[in-house]
Amino acid sequence: MSLAFLPVSAADMAARGWDGYDILLVSGDAYVDHPSFGAAVIGRVLEADGFRVAILAQPDWRGPGAFAAMGRPRLAAMVTSGNVDSMVSHYTAAKKTRSEDLYAPGGRAGLRPDRAVLVYAQRLREAFPGLPLVLGGLEASLRRFAHYDYWEDKVRRSALLDARADLLVYGMGERASRDIARGLASGVMARDLIDIRGTCYISSENMFPVNPRDTVVCPSFEDVSTDKTAYARAAISQYEEQDAVRGRRIVQPHGGRWLVQNPPAPPLTTEELDAAAELPYTLDPHPMYDEAGGVPAIEEVRFSLIHNRGCFGGCSFCALTLHQGRAVSVRSQESLLREAERLIARPDFKGYIHDVGGPTANFRHPSCARQKTHGLCRGKNCLTPEPCRHLDADHTDFIVLLRRLRALPGVKKVFVRSGLRYDYLLLDPSGEALPELVRHHISGQLKVAPEHCVDSVLDCMGKPRFAVYQRFCERYAKLNKRYGKQQFLVPYLISSHPGCTLKDAVALAECLRDMGRQPEQVQDFYPTPGALSTCMYYTGLDPRTMKPVYVAKTPREKAMQRALLQFRRPDKRRLVREALAEAGRADLIGYGKRALVPPEGRRPGAGPPGPNPNPGRHRK
Repeated sequence: MSLAFLPVSAADMAARGWDGYDILLVSGDAYVDHPSFGAAVIGRVLEADGFRVAILAQPDWRGPGAFAAMGRPRLAAMVTSGNVDSMVSHYTAAKKTRSEDLYAPGGRAGLRPDRAVLVYAQRLREAFPGLPLVLGGLEASLRRFAHYDYWEDKVRRSALLDARADLLVYGMGERASRDIARGLASGVMARDLIDIRGTCYISSENMFPVNPRDTVVCPSFEDVSTDKTAYARAAISQYEEQDAVRGRRIVQPHGGRWLVQNPPAPPLTTEELDAAAELPYTLDPHPMYDEAGGVPAIEEVRFSLIHNRGCFGGCSFCALTLHQGRAVSVRSQESLLREAERLIARPDFKGYIHDVGGPTANFRHPSCARQKTHGLCRGKNCLTPEPCRHLDADHTDFIVLLRRLRALPGVKKVFVRSGLRYDYLLLDPSGEALPELVRHHISGQLKVAPEHCVDSVLDCMGKPRFAVYQRFCERYAKLNKRYGKQQFLVPYLISSHPGCTLKDAVALAECLRDMGRQPEQVQDFYPTPGALSTCMYYTGLDPRTMKPVYVAKTPREKAMQRALLQFRRPDKRRLVREALAEAGRADLIGYGKRALVPPEGRRPGAGPPGPNPNPGRHRK
């Protein structure tokens, strides 16, 4: 028992002298009381607003007993699958079961169910009939509309309908969760809380004026589940309205009922974000997990600082737009310095702040001044295919923050390990940001995400042209040489993304050959709900243009595309040969400098194979 944490049992509540409580927070993650964990943030925000909140983390979902153990809450139960969609947590892109779950005690897999928000909602209805039920977190947020489900290979209804919940909170949720709790506490019925921004609800009547200034009616569940063009139209309309300044209410019919999404909640101001981040978190996993070895996910963030939210990068495969949104909000430097001083005071701090980041580490202000009053531009990205002329790429505040952090007594090094937008770095008008990072803030490797080298594929991805990455590589190499550093670039790549043909994958393999690279990080495209790339995968259409897009769907072609990116691995050679033959590029099979793989069998007249003296290069 620890009174520093939110209560996790009836004994915890008794120790506080509580005779009841207001809200039960059910999470698919283990309870880690840290601002990187959504359930902890919502719990602390509600606690600060005067509500009694209990946490039920990774309960046994096979019956209602674990859900009823702390008694019926006075106001509501709020449900999240955790920081990760439960299906992504359980299965790889190849739909194979994962062997570990970093958000569970000891990394143990299997402690949350598939489609956790639906299962938890069912058990809560059994335990507490009639109790208001609110869905939230990433899984609910990305599944709030009718959505393509990769694991069942079909379109499913809104999670709000399948869960039979009263409300769904989308986005980061602090404002909406607090407004719901206040409304319920004042005696308003859950079914009447229909005007809270950042929430969805179900209506059984068509009460909505079809006025394009106020409401967007997107294609129905029935239409998007049978007509892929309708699905693409729905996806882009939902994407374009996720803006707190100009976003409209969205209505999607579901079999005689209406899913209603209210406009997005405004992002927290800097003052509000500071307040939420500085609530009395313990910054640790609950001690009930000590015997199991703790919760592995804390290690990435234990000595890190989150300084921003939102991302205007516009990557098609990223679901952030439908969750955090494209508007960037930031914490103040003073708040971050106070948190750093708290980390320094911990007995296990070794002098290293592991990361100062967020969704994109070097976004420290809105993309442009116009965004504050007009919102993010409809139908445009800030950075691609070319940077907008109004883009503000000033990195001064980010660099000053890093300098102030590394000047704190007790700090040896401050690293930036979150992903950086290298194209945005190159646009820094002072030219100081990248040299500053190279000199002081890279832990041996800098992670960047070119993702591909073929411009048509990059256009589908919403990524900058490959020439931009090449310019960045050249500048990075020159700066490392100037400062006497040996720091490497770690490029992230995606195989089998919509738009990528087998010939495009061969072109990327040739590019890697010419650069002398063997990528450590290759991710097969993973069609997660809500992303524009997932719409492309399902429909074969780019929803932004409605033009056809090639999609690799068979396991064999996906395996060949991935093998091409790892062509130097001996276990991939057979697949690489097959891919090259199928792509009409058998000229790349051989022993010359341009070859990707040798022919099957050893070279005629060659002796027995020996060790490769330079394993980072292919044999000639």
